[in-house]
Amino acid sequence: MGSQVPGRFNVKNIAVIGAGPCGLSAAKYLLAQNVFESITIYEQQAEVGGVWNYSEIPTQTLHVPQVSADCPPDPPIWPDTTAPPVFPSPMYDVLHTNIPKALMGFSDLDFPRGSLIFPPREVVQDYLVKYAEDVRHLIKFSVTVKDVRLRTEDGRDQWDLDVLSTVTGDVQTATYDAVVVASGHYSTTFIPNVENITEFHSAHPEVISHSKSYRTPDAFVGKKVVVVGNSASGLDIAGQINRVCQNRLLLSVRTPSPPDNLAYTGAEEVPVIEEFLVGDRGVRFQDGRVERDIDAIIYATGYLFTFPFLSSLEPPLVTDGRRVRGLYRHLIHIDHPTLVFPGLPIKVVPFSLAEAQAAVFSRVWANLLPLPSTPDMKKWEDEEAESKGPAFHVWPKGADGEYINSTHDWIVKSGTSGKVPPTWDDELLWQRKVYAEAKLKFEKGGRVAKSLDELHFVYEPRTHEEIL
Repeated sequence: MGSQVPGRFNVKNIAVIGAGPCGLSAAKYLLAQNVFESITIYEQQAEVGGVWNYSEIPTQTLHVPQVSADCPPDPPIWPDTTAPPVFPSPMYDVLHTNIPKALMGFSDLDFPRGSLIFPPREVVQDYLVKYAEDVRHLIKFSVTVKDVRLRTEDGRDQWDLDVLSTVTGDVQTATYDAVVVASGHYSTTFIPNVENITEFHSAHPEVISHSKSYRTPDAFVGKKVVVVGNSASGLDIAGQINRVCQNRLLLSVRTPSPPDNLAYTGAEEVPVIEEFLVGDRGVRFQDGRVERDIDAIIYATGYLFTFPFLSSLEPPLVTDGRRVRGLYRHLIHIDHPTLVFPGLPIKVVPFSLAEAQAAVFSRVWANLLPLPSTPDMKKWEDEEAESKGPAFHVWPKGADGEYINSTHDWIVKSGTSGKVPPTWDDELLWQRKVYAEAKLKFEKGGRVAKSLDELHFVYEPRTHEEIL
């Protein structure tokens, strides 16, 4: 790392936006530094958990197509007039982690004894409520951050936040020295602009949906169904629906699915949709194949990065929604380093990574870790953009373990102040390598295994080089 002027930061009051895994871990690491005067967590839901905070009622908002990062946030739902509003999450009813519990958990809290090796969403949510206990007093619930504005005072960045109580409707403004943006990136859906999709959706508004609104396969019994996308959720949803739909579900993909995973779903893989056929309630795939009388098309095509409350920041954080711009190491805003964005990397083990990132910015703001110069940080971003292209925040397999362990070592060398982030030993690194294969066996076995041993994945100590 480069040099830094001693005492560069004068951070006393910190806002954390979101009480999901990233926001909670941020608060714990900031609190452990014992140098900040106040830490306030703003959470729009009435409970912690973020994306894991399941809502039985899905979002009622759908934009087709949806390719703009400027799309307004989905409004909340009031399922009960006597209770606070709910902001529906993309979590569906039967969902297990893709990550074994030892690897999934935070470093200072194990999953309950006897938990399944791949815990269901309910257990993860309960786990996060437990994890939040010692920072719960910092959280303001049912409060939405509507606007974050930057201004300079005495040569230092200040952040003015407008916050709305979704219960009373009151708006208040508060000023902070630093802001942790832990609002997640599973809100603004992405549905590509395929030929005739707008006309098709207008004529058949009940057909197209996004995986964000999927909960159970019940609505698809006996229906002709297409799922678009073969990420973890796409394959999972396809497998659930294929058991009840008409004939074989069609799985539309850009790149082939792993053969074993595809076989388990029972779906038939087809190319991307090239054109919607309005009069036929059908589609034409890239290979020319036509399917008519389709009852449901579910886009499991992911989400765009959006930060509607930071729209006044220049230059813009997002343009097409594919990446967050102006960040060093996917985390720290280069021009305004009292603004950080934990949890952006994709295809990583999230909780441990969130801890490692929190350990970094909590110590940076406490003037214990130096940042490189602004030109050096910009050079890093430019080089990363050059090499990664549109997959800017997608990390290669194993990069999370390397980051977590190198960050741990760096933090330990910097001194004993604050909370020490996790490190992965050889067995956890091995679990990182085998967990996708293990998860498939877990699913095939009826989702009952409580250990990797039960799935016939037995750790045998090897050299570090063999594991990597």
